[in-house]
This record gives sequence, C-alpha cells and structure tokens, in this order.
Amino acid sequence: MGICHQVNLEYLAQGVIERDGLAFPDTLVGTDSHTPMVNGIGVVGWGVGGIEAEAALLGQPIYFIMPQVVGLKLTGKLPLATTATDLVLTITQLLRKHGVVGKFVEVYGPGLDHLTIPDRATISNMSPEFGCTVTYFPIDDQTLDYMERTNRSAEQIKLVEDYCKSNLLWRENEEKINYSENLELDLSTVQATVAGPKRPQDKIAVADFKPTFEKLIHSEFGRDYLALDQRESTRWSGEGGGGTAFVHPENDDLPMDVEIEKHPENKFRSVDVKIKHEEFTLSDGSVVIGAITSCTNTSNPSVMIGAGLVAKKARALGIDVKPWVKTSLAPGSKVVTDYLKSAGLLEDLEALRFHLVGYGCTSCIGNSGPLPPHIAKAVEENDLIVASVLSGNRNFEARVHPQVKMNFLMSPPLVVIYSIAGRVDIDLANEPIAYDPNMRPVYFKDIWPEQEEIMEVMQKVLTPDDYKKNYGEIFDGNEQWKALDAPQSLLYDWDEQSTYIKEAPFFENISEDAPAPEDVKDAHVLLKLGDSITTDHISPAGAFAENSAAGMYLKEMGIEKADFNSYGSRRGNHEVMMRGTFANVRIKNQLAEKEGGYTKHIPSGEEMSVYEAAQKYKENSTTLVVLGGKEYGSGSSRDWAAKGTSLLGVKAVIAESYERIHRSNLVGMGVMPLQYSEGENAESLGLDGTETFSITGIADGLKPLKNLKVVAKKSDGKEIEFEVVARLDSAIEIEYYKNQGILQYVLRQFLKEA
Repeated sequence: MGICHQVNLEYLAQGVIERDGLAFPDTLVGTDSHTPMVNGIGVVGWGVGGIEAEAALLGQPIYFIMPQVVGLKLTGKLPLATTATDLVLTITQLLRKHGVVGKFVEVYGPGLDHLTIPDRATISNMSPEFGCTVTYFPIDDQTLDYMERTNRSAEQIKLVEDYCKSNLLWRENEEKINYSENLELDLSTVQATVAGPKRPQDKIAVADFKPTFEKLIHSEFGRDYLALDQRESTRWSGEGGGGTAFVHPENDDLPMDVEIEKHPENKFRSVDVKIKHEEFTLSDGSVVIGAITSCTNTSNPSVMIGAGLVAKKARALGIDVKPWVKTSLAPGSKVVTDYLKSAGLLEDLEALRFHLVGYGCTSCIGNSGPLPPHIAKAVEENDLIVASVLSGNRNFEARVHPQVKMNFLMSPPLVVIYSIAGRVDIDLANEPIAYDPNMRPVYFKDIWPEQEEIMEVMQKVLTPDDYKKNYGEIFDGNEQWKALDAPQSLLYDWDEQSTYIKEAPFFENISEDAPAPEDVKDAHVLLKLGDSITTDHISPAGAFAENSAAGMYLKEMGIEKADFNSYGSRRGNHEVMMRGTFANVRIKNQLAEKEGGYTKHIPSGEEMSVYEAAQKYKENSTTLVVLGGKEYGSGSSRDWAAKGTSLLGVKAVIAESYERIHRSNLVGMGVMPLQYSEGENAESLGLDGTETFSITGIADGLKPLKNLKVVAKKSDGKEIEFEVVARLDSAIEIEYYKNQGILQYVLRQFLKEA
C-alpha cells in the first residue's frame, strides 16, 4: 500500500482514540526513525529501535527521561518558487546547529497558518535528521480540514475537535506556553535549497550550488574544477585522443573491455561514452541517479504535482532527461499515483523516464539497483565523482549507491530539473538546462511552475474518494499476497537451508539469572572512527560486492552474485549481517590504510576485513571496543547496527556524543555506550587506537550516568588515564545492561513468572 509513515498520515492516525468509553490522545512508536512524520497531524509518535519494539510487543514498557521541549516559532510566509522541501532542509541545518538530540521540538507561531498538513508532515518526518525525538505540530483547523480531505469520518473529526479544545491540546494561546528553549525562523527568508553531498544538514542554496560544488570537488576529493568548455575527456584512440572511450555495441549487453587513460590525481575527470548511436561525455559532477522517492516528500501533493508540471512543460518543449541519468518514481502511497493520473501528469513523468517502480523505500535506502553497465564501468575505471539527486531525507556515504560519492537532497521538481540538466555544476539562473530540437536554449524559469498552477491542479484532482478507494481495500492485499501459504503454528519452523532467515544466537546458553557485570580488561580497538558515523556506516542496508565478507559467505552457501539481494533484505540472517557490520565502502577507519570495512589486527599488524579481525580476536578471547567522535550512530533506527556490533565481540563504544536511538539500541544489546568527559576526545587524550583499554567501575555498583575510569596502555607501557560517563541513563537501562540485553531481560522475567 505504501510507506507506513504516509499510510499513518493518510489513514491510520486518528488524532484522538475512543476505547471502552474513554477518549485519549493518539500516540505511536514505530520501528523506523521517520515515525515522527505523524507529528504533522498532531499525533505524538517517535521511532525506536527494533530491539526496543520487540520488547514492547512482549509487554515491556518503553522508558524515557522527561525531555526538554524546544519551541520553534515560525513567522512569515514561504516565498514563491520555494517548497516545503526547501523549508525542511533549512530547519535541518538550524536545529542541528542548535543541538536538539533527545529533545522534543514543538512548532508554533503565525507561520503555521500558511503551512498545510503535508507541509508540516514533511518537516516532522525529518526529526531524526534534526536529532530530536519529535517535531510536534498542535492540532488546529488545518488538521481538521486535512482529516476531512483524507476521508476521516465526520464523527471522528468532531471527537478530535471537542477533545482537544477541552484538554488544552488545541493550537491557541501560544504566547502563554513556556518552552525549555526558543528558536525562531522567518519563512520569508527560505530559499530554494539542496543539501549534501553526504549529510542532510549541509544546506546549499540553489543559487550557490555551482560555486559550492567547485569548492567541494577540491576540498573533499582533491580535484581542481574545470569549466564545461575546458574539459578534456578520455577519447577514442582512432580519433586522435589520448586513450579510448567506453563503447557499448548494439548487439551486446555489456560494454567492451577498454584501455583507461590514467589521470593525474588532482585533475577534474571526464570520459566519452558511446552506446549504440548515442555519444555523450560523463564527468565529475554528472548526475547518474535522479529519484523521486521517500516518505518525506512524496506525501506532499504540492511538490509531487510540481514535479509533474515540470515534466509536462519539459515535454512540451521537446527536452528530456539526459541519457546517463537513471530515473525512478516511488510514491509513498497509491493515492499519489491516482491524483497524478487524474491530472494527466503521470504520463508526462513517464515520458521523462520517471516510471513507477513501487511504493516504498527505494533509492533513499540504497535500493537504486545497479547503474547501467556502461555507466558503472566508466565511473569505476575512471574513478569519476558522480552525483545522485533525490527527494529523500538521507544522503549518507554509500547509502544511495556504492559508486556514487556525492548525493544531494532536494524537492521532487528540482530532481526533474537536475535530471534534465544531467549535472549539478550548473548555474540554474543563467545557464540553459537543455536545448530544444531547434537548438534554442531552455532555462529553469521556462519550465518551473507557478504556485497558482500547482494549486489549480490540486483543487481539481485531490478528493476524499481517492483515499476512500485505496484505503477501503488496504487489508485485502494483491493476488500474490493472497496466494501466500501462511503457517498456522505458534512456533516458527526454521528452514536450515535458508540464507535469508536463520536463528540468531542471542539466547544461546542463556543462564536463568543474569551474570554479575564485569570490568573490561585489556581490550583492543576494533575501529577508531571520526565524527558523524551513521548507522549506515555501521550496518549498511544496500548491495554488497562478491569480495566482501558477506558476499564470500553467500558464495560458500551456493548463492550466485545475481541473487545476493541487499543487506536490508537479508537482515534475518545474522551470518550475513555481522559480516556486513562496519563494512560500508566509504567508512574511514583510522586504523586502516584502505577505505571501507577494513581494520588492523593490532597483535599481528595485519590489515584485514573488520569481520576477519573480529574472528581472530574471538579465537583469543580478546574483548573489543570501538572509538568514535561526535554524533555516533546518527541516521536510521537500524537495530542491526547494535546487533552486529555485539556479535563482533564489542563490549563498549567510547564516543563524544550519541544519537538517541542508537545509544538505546547499544544498551538493548548489552554494549556499554561510554561518553568522553566534556572537551575531551581521542585526539586530545593522545589515543591512536593501538592501545589496550581497561575500564573499571562497571563491576562495582552501576548507577545511571556513573563515571568510570579508563586506562589506555600503549605498546611502550605508557598509560593514559581518563574518565568517561556510562550512558546508562536510567535504572531500567542498568538492568538491561546487566542482563546483556533487553530481550534477555524480558525472557528472564518470563521465566521467573512462569
């Protein structure tokens, strides 16, 4: 049916629940970090890790410390030609800079009068990118109007209004509310915006995109930018060039083997590609993926219809997406395709190759699929720094595609624009994005729709009937679903031959009583990492290579490369997932020379995969720790980032700061999250990761936020002593840790009660 967050917004969320003669506010926790999208309709909901959710399903309460509440006051009105996406990327930078991890944000002020519920939901959706737990919008007349337009019953809408007005939950008297902290944003200052190349908070005004790219290509990749008319490309040897091109013959599915010209390291790179009768030049900065995707934006009719209108205008002028751009359309629900069809815009998007690929997380989670062979070969063998443009919420390294090193978040209409341009190093205000069949230049302004055009289409095609039709059959399922043979047993029947689902070892040899916690002694460092290490770095979800630890395991099991699928699809197999832990191709471990999932096995000095090193340490019963920087574990609520860490034998992580969900997941797996004292980090303490670490104070009376002593011993015998804070934030988290995990705690409680 679609992405759960959009289905929540359009159908499941009720605002107020009536049960057993009582009415109470609708609330939600979900196993995805973008669950707060439902905050846009006035429902308090947030994401939790799968570990915590599994425990909740077994009756365990969800505990959290009373949060600070940050008030975000919005004033003014968005300028013409800006979108809710531009606004949310602006807010992402604002809140990240302020620091809202573990806090609630409530939005208020006169600016809300000009934001629709889909606009508000776009903002709430990116709460994990802000760092906060929720971004709450109080219920008001806009909420009731949205409920009516999405086919909620008149009785339900009346219940919501009456309950909220009677219980101080209606949006009013905002000036009387006292917040822990206050921030303010004037909507009229918002500009057309993108974010990247590897973090959502790295906002770039579209007007500054080209000069910013020129700086990034040098600062991030050490290459000196060349203007379009100054570039020399790798060319065919038969045409007087210095090398050969990538030739894709008519009757062959794969490119021919070619000789590659060696480029100086600091040279901006271009290569000519020939496929059938078409020839083009692929350069650093070329867009190879253009994806209208993600729950953040595809739930918002204004930007989806805006994208369709851009496609319609482009089609009318005879211009198209560049041939090297892999395009896709993945709405958040079937309602979107219904109103695009009604408006006649789905045909226009498909004419520009934005074909419907499904309803769910696609490019934004790494399900882009492979690049076309000739493009992949050109990128790989020339080490091109190519880009993706997507209407997603995350652009972390290697998340979108392992071969794409620059990833930029933007609104759906801008995705279409940059896919037509075919490159990100373009000044949209002054340079043509394409030429029509008569070689007349076509500019951004020629195909960007006016707000009035978008509103006119929305008024014609958005009706409650679309929601009634699609959600009236939500539980029916399609023919494939109906044909599934579902076992009736209460016990799962493990298939020993399955490479997708295997019984995990978390409960193997579990004792009836929790063992006493022990201090860490003579632990080695498995990885030494920097700032902004995301759960994608720790546990990637996308495709993986044949020569990776996970790939080699599947080959040993008789699985062909074509059937590998992705880490995300094999999350039911711990053998795959622990081999994929810390295996992101862009992770930079300071202990290793090579980029990717490598480390140095300290006792031998050998460089090997993280998984291989962990197994060597396990053979010698060596305890492991990980060193990190700021914002450790940001991004997805991916429980395997903690599960894999635990299975590799890591007993503690020492970092400068943590994101909320990953810290909770580490505790839930019995891994101790430790935090450096304020102002300290690995560099200031002189730690290089080759030391052995002993941590004391764990065995002696744990309490919330207890200070522990760490002694790091270097190979020459020199010792570095420092204190860390045990980020066990509550008494219940101490119990989870003592039981070596939340599920073990719950199981032992069941056994005691049995």
